Amino acid sequence: MTTPFPKTPTFMTIDEPFRFEGELFDLEVEGKVPTELDGWFFQVGPDPQYPPMMGDANPFNGDGIVRAFRIKDGHVDFQHRYVRTHRFNAERAARRSLFGHYRNPYTDDASVRNVPRTVSNTNIVPHAGKLLAMKEDGLPYTMDPFTLETEQMWDWNGNMKATSFTAHPKIDPATGDLVGYAYAAKGDCTKDIAYYTFDKQGKVTREVWFEGPHAAMIHDCGITEKYIVLPIIPSMTDLDRLKAGGIHFQWDASVDQVYAVLPRDGDAKDVRFFRAPNAFPGHVINSFDVDDKVYLDLPVVNDNVFWFFPDAQGKYPPPSALKTEIVRWCFDMNSKSDTPTYKIISTLAGEFPHIDDRYIGRPYRHAFLQVTDMSQPYNEAKAGPIMGFFFNTYTHMDMSTGQTKSWFAGDTSSTQEPVFAPKSPTSAEGEGYMMGVVNRRAENRSDLVILDAQRVDEGPVAVVKLPVRMKYGIHGNWVPASEFNG
Repeated sequence: MTTPFPKTPTFMTIDEPFRFEGELFDLEVEGKVPTELDGWFFQVGPDPQYPPMMGDANPFNGDGIVRAFRIKDGHVDFQHRYVRTHRFNAERAARRSLFGHYRNPYTDDASVRNVPRTVSNTNIVPHAGKLLAMKEDGLPYTMDPFTLETEQMWDWNGNMKATSFTAHPKIDPATGDLVGYAYAAKGDCTKDIAYYTFDKQGKVTREVWFEGPHAAMIHDCGITEKYIVLPIIPSMTDLDRLKAGGIHFQWDASVDQVYAVLPRDGDAKDVRFFRAPNAFPGHVINSFDVDDKVYLDLPVVNDNVFWFFPDAQGKYPPPSALKTEIVRWCFDMNSKSDTPTYKIISTLAGEFPHIDDRYIGRPYRHAFLQVTDMSQPYNEAKAGPIMGFFFNTYTHMDMSTGQTKSWFAGDTSSTQEPVFAPKSPTSAEGEGYMMGVVNRRAENRSDLVILDAQRVDEGPVAVVKLPVRMKYGIHGNWVPASEFNG
């Protein structure tokens, strides 16, 4: 490599590019890995293989790299592989970066004008025997779950008409259906939204097209037994801005949060748009319906959380000005009002939630999040400065009461998104294990920690030690061995 990475926060401290692929067999364990665990913890995140063309880049622009912890019989093996996207292969052949600003094709090298831009770095989801590496700006790529070798860009055998697909589909635990959507579904900055359902064999069973109120980010969704809910974030897109070389998303404080609610068996005419005051709706915890009321649980932040997508004046709020509430929205489908009601469950600064996936779309009680708890100490002298997203605590939240149990990772550590693994297919909701990667910043390496999900405050039952540092991943999932007959 003839050009070094820039010394900017995107590429410093724990997020310095790692750029390494490999595997480690039988990782060192402190404590005891529960023998009930038999499956994979897959996670994906950005790790650019080359310095960006434009001199800097936002944290979401790096090539997708997948980590897989294979857990069986109390042992843990580890693999780490890039997603070989068309973009990755083009840049590797050129030995340099060829793609410009995040989601702005007008800033790319002319040699890649017709090369798909997605880096598949946001989520990794199993369905219909396939492992899908996903990012919402393009189609997924399938990967071999045993080797992490990239197979192909996946368009569901030619049945995906949209130009992109969400990184946050939901799998209905009763039917095995994968339910998701595409936004900007006819190309950059369009208002077009496409809603899809794929059955457990991967066949398209429903496709509904409609327009949103404006062209904006729709990062996550909630499903219930009868509905899908799409939170439309006030991060706006504009084609003229892209053509002028500008950023893809721009925060607009004058725009409401909008929630699109569509019956899962409905058509475009059945979409309802509900509006709430300007704020940033985060990752969905869960959603469910009771009679004709649809409930959606998620963290809502009072202002823009993405400093790399500022407003039209280039401004963004300092982290100290951001306040989070865990909100339960209620959308009354019998009401003519477009204003939802709500209940605040907690004011913890929690995000990146997971639940017991057997309760997706159903009434539930247990949620698992990471939390930024600034009442806890942080040793900057040993761990380095905090840059970008920072979480330091794992939390189990009782969604019926708001009560929590938490484990603080330590004054030189930060956490990554946790997942939940049930003890068995028949165990009670929330009975199982919470696990996540913890960055030991003073040691420049990482651990996988496993906690009893109902006794998070008692600390890890096992700490699986990695001799290397894991860059901050974005999302992942626990996948039982039965999913791939492994």
